[in-house]
Order: sequence, then structure tokens, then C-alpha cells
Amino acid sequence: MIAACLRRKCYLQWETRIYPNMYIVLVGPAGKCRKGTAMGPGMHFLNHLGIRLSAEATTREALIKALDETKDAMRGEGTMVITHSSLTIFSQELTVFLGYNNQQLMSDLTDWYDCRDKWTYRTKGQGTDEIVGVWVNLIGATTPELVQSTLPKDAIGGGLTSRMIFVYEEKKGRISPTPFLDSRELELEADLKLDLEAIAMMMGEFHPDQSFIERWIEWYPVQDANPPFREPALQGYNSRRQTHALKLSMILNASRGGDMILTAQDLNRAISTIEEIEVNMAKTFSGYGLGRSSEVMSRIITEIAICKQIRFSDLLLRFKNDVDDQGHLIRIVVTLERMKICKVVTDADHKDMTITYTPRENG
Repeated sequence: MIAACLRRKCYLQWETRIYPNMYIVLVGPAGKCRKGTAMGPGMHFLNHLGIRLSAEATTREALIKALDETKDAMRGEGTMVITHSSLTIFSQELTVFLGYNNQQLMSDLTDWYDCRDKWTYRTKGQGTDEIVGVWVNLIGATTPELVQSTLPKDAIGGGLTSRMIFVYEEKKGRISPTPFLDSRELELEADLKLDLEAIAMMMGEFHPDQSFIERWIEWYPVQDANPPFREPALQGYNSRRQTHALKLSMILNASRGGDMILTAQDLNRAISTIEEIEVNMAKTFSGYGLGRSSEVMSRIITEIAICKQIRFSDLLLRFKNDVDDQGHLIRIVVTLERMKICKVVTDADHKDMTITYTPRENG
């Protein structure tokens, strides 16, 4: 939300200009973690601020047209005039927005991530046109199954997914039977609106102070030797982790004040936030693989983790349409036990089993 407010006016001069736009995707099992509910307040604030949003379902051509139509000019420092084309993609069903195997749209999103000064594209009449000052943010939600069935294989691991931060959760954080705003929360909402309005007025370059540079010099060199992920699906993310940290540092700096001076505090908050998200991020692609049982195994792991403890007969009933037979499910459960994801205790009469999730052994 803050990234959408900053728009094309703000940047950090690093090796090249880095802009604080982001692609963030909420991921979790369908109907179990309330991804759309989490996004709702964000839409409320974006509408209040007049942030330009894309349609939730659109064609590539319509999206390019919408981005071009957002073109706006504003006065920068001195007599400099900044032209930007700013658009936020807000989609509670991201795979509906992306479409199935839509490689051209995914290629466009990959290009837009770097906020090019000019982005050239070929029109239907086979001529060319260009969009000036591209600034695109993306916030979406989907499920692991749809990620794997919708995105082409060459988009996973590099390309578009390396530019995305996947925030994965398996269940709701808490149950709220009375989801109404009290007087304190209404005051907080009013304060947030004022803060976001001030953030939307920020303009110019973020400058790192000495504490930021010293912390960066300490943190950056060890990243290649200690990547957070070994999974092929997240190798591209490993290489862009430092860029994500810089972008998030600017966003977090804007959230606490308007001086645009990046400090070690901002970088530490960014690193801490990224590390917290990375704990579950790999589960987004946990069923991604060539094995016939990989997808169903991923969903079985999720089910066991949510239930904490489940009878084999109940698990078989829930996945009867996903496994070939009882023996197929037994082989999956045995594999999970050998991976130390669960413990299995067979009943004395050998007619059923109790499966218990073991998060500590699973790490």
C-alpha cells in the first residue's frame, strides 16, 4: 500500500536507480487463511487515496492501455518535470488476472518491475508505441495449486516469480467473531489515512546514512554464500533478495517519517521482515515437481499441519479423489514419516493409524 502511494516520484540511487515498487502475493490453502479478508483494508485505503487500480480481470492489451492512460506529469526539484505512468494491480484471484500460461503478460510484468523510463511495445497495427515512467505495483492472492497449474515452468524459479515476494500461511491467525471497528481502531484508521496522504506527497531521492552503509556492508557480502533457499523454484529469489531488501527499506522508512534518510534501523526492519516471510515461503512451491504424487503430497502435508493429528481413515476419506488407492496414500504417509514431517502410530488391531504432525523435527 505504501509502495503504491510513493509512485514514480521516489527512488534510491544505487548502482542504478532502485524504485520502491513491489510484487507481493498472499498464498495459502483455499478458504482456510482468509487471504481476501487480509487484502480488504488495503483496498479501502487505496480507494481513499485515489490510487489508480487495474481491473481484476483484463486482457494484456487493456492492461497496457490502462497503464498508458495513467500518464501524469508533476513538478520535481527545481524546474524538472517528472512524467510517470503509475498503476497498481490489486487482485484477490491473481491467477484469474494472469490467465493460464499467459507468457506475454508475464513477460510484460517482468519488464515493468524495473520501472523503465520508457517501455516500448508493438501495437495491433504492427507499429510501436511507448509508455513513459513505468511504475507498477502488484498485490494479489492465490493458492499453491493455482500457482503451479497456471504459471509456465519457465516463469518459476526465475523471471516473474523471482521478482515476487510470496507470503504463505496455512490458516487464520485468529478467529474474530465480532469483526467491528471499535473507537480506538476508528481513530487509528483516521491517522493512517493522514499518514498515507503525507507519504503520497513524498518526492525525490532516498539517501543512505553512514549507519545504513555500514550495516549493508556487513550483511550484503554473505548473501551468496548463505542463500535462504536451496529449492530450484526459489533460486531466482535468492539472487534478487538484496534488491527486495533495498526496496523494503525505502518503504519502511516512508512509514516512519518523511526525511527520506535511510538508516540501519530501516535496513534491519527490512531484513527482519524478509526473514519472517521466508520461514514459510518455500511452501508456495512445495508441490512443484515432476513426481506424480508431488502435488497431492503437498496438500496432504498442509492438511496434517492444520489438523496437528489425524486418523489415517479420515485422511483417506478427505483425499479419496486424489490418490489411486489406500496403498498410494500409505506410501505417501510413510514417505512423510521418513522425512520427519509426521509420526505414525498403528492401532493395536492394525485397522487404523494416528498421524501426528511434528513441526520441530520438520524444522
